[in-house]
Amino acid sequence: MKGLLKFITCGSVDDGKSTLIGHILYDSKLLYADQEKALELDSRVGSRSGKIDYSLLLDGLMAEREQGITIDVAYRYFTTDRRSFIVADTPGHEEYTRNMAVGASFADLAVILIDASQGVLVQTRRHARICSLMGIKYFIFAVNKMDIVDYSEERFNEIKVQIDELTKELSLPNIQIIPLSATEGDNVTKKSENIKWYTGPALLTYLENIDISDHDEQGFYMPVQRVCRPDRTFRGFQGQIESGSISVGDEITALPSGEKASVKGILVTDKEAQTAYKGQPVTVSLDKEVDVSRGCVLVKDTDIGVYKRLKASILWMDDEELVIGKDYLVKLGTKTISGILSGVEYAVDVNTGEHIKTDKLSKNGIALCDIILTEAIPADKFTSHKTMGELILIDRVTNMTSACGVVEELSERGGSAADRASFKLGDLTARGDIFEEFFYDTSSLNVLKYQPVNSTYTVGDEIPTSGESYNYPDSFDIIVLRDWVAVKVRDKKITEIISAEEYSYGGYPVINGRGFGVKAYSDNDVKTFLKEYSESTEEEKSGFFEKWVRFDEYRKVILKSDRK
Repeated sequence: MKGLLKFITCGSVDDGKSTLIGHILYDSKLLYADQEKALELDSRVGSRSGKIDYSLLLDGLMAEREQGITIDVAYRYFTTDRRSFIVADTPGHEEYTRNMAVGASFADLAVILIDASQGVLVQTRRHARICSLMGIKYFIFAVNKMDIVDYSEERFNEIKVQIDELTKELSLPNIQIIPLSATEGDNVTKKSENIKWYTGPALLTYLENIDISDHDEQGFYMPVQRVCRPDRTFRGFQGQIESGSISVGDEITALPSGEKASVKGILVTDKEAQTAYKGQPVTVSLDKEVDVSRGCVLVKDTDIGVYKRLKASILWMDDEELVIGKDYLVKLGTKTISGILSGVEYAVDVNTGEHIKTDKLSKNGIALCDIILTEAIPADKFTSHKTMGELILIDRVTNMTSACGVVEELSERGGSAADRASFKLGDLTARGDIFEEFFYDTSSLNVLKYQPVNSTYTVGDEIPTSGESYNYPDSFDIIVLRDWVAVKVRDKKITEIISAEEYSYGGYPVINGRGFGVKAYSDNDVKTFLKEYSESTEEEKSGFFEKWVRFDEYRKVILKSDRK
């Protein structure tokens, strides 16, 4: 028996998507007796003169039945002797394109229906383009309602030419074209006597036998969904493995920090395991403390990087037009972060595929856009690592999903912890967020970070104690909690870089690694500060910083309207 196949049915309004799936379920004897009886009774008061209306099996909403269209995405699970299936029956009406895109995001294969009497329509092209955008590699073009055109081979060939043109335009791989009639059952579950000129398989036969090759992505990666810390003795990172495998003893890298650690233990559900594989939800514990929270990614043997600028192909789903310069929430992987939609490279004419220069995009439009994030996050091209290259934009005011899309290009790469370390002495390295500038962008109404200093300082070096958005004393101490390192600065020069455990208070102001003042005025204060940090859970961190940190002592936010 072949593996599970997840597929979507889509096409224009009234192309017969619900009827097609309903007929498969009915013919394959996949209904309970009461479902079959209810279908026959409902059909008697329907629109087919008492004949069975197979679409009623899927069009469950009253609004759908009244209008004769699908509004929501209807998911159905069914099994034949050869295979198990999950099918998403999606809306055909343009108004519900966003619902259709949701269905496409989960599928391996798309069945795109075409009305034989109408041929390829604009909505057919839009759905094919969205399916391709969402990464679907396998397509069946089902030329439906062949009974209406008297099963004409000539008409089928005319439509086949239109499909071939669309296939070339979108560079669609793995295409199958099947003539059928969803209402009469021709070529749905078995070969039709009415379409003898077609020598290919029936739809269900093709679905049962097609091999969906799963593209193996490079290396191991797991977006962190949650940090699990039930007590002070255990800290685990939970998520689903999206590619590759991980074993106890493997060295992994945590992004975006770039810190490395070895896998100490793996839990699959509540059972210990030596190795875990793609698709498994796991809890991974490491042999040392690293800077990891929800939205970070654990990787091994992969080139997934950390980036601040993305170029993404998006489907605009909001009723309001796209606004260049507006601040949106960007959700990529398990990370949600503020970002600015900084420009539209071009919009795509759905009918012709032409690239159109514009700075606007309305509902159901498709375009290539530039997005600037407030800070660098783990990401990759959709074609390389799917989960790290698919995103949605969320309106910060309405909380509505404004767009979905995939990453095409990346730029302004962020470095690893070692690359970005501002302080280094031997094996000790610490990030220098104290040099990071904070700007308030008046066009996006958002605080952006910008780090102009890329130098790494060691003992004896002079550091810049003032910038546009920060001003520190000439002599002070820095405790970088994430790296557990303390740095002593006297007269603007670094005099000592030591482990935080070795640090003792010397009467000078103390700041944390982000440049905020610490309310520590004695050695006892410092020891309590470090102890409470090491014992606090991720959920307790915000309370910890509120207790210990003065946010406005050495830093301020500078107004900028054109900062990139």
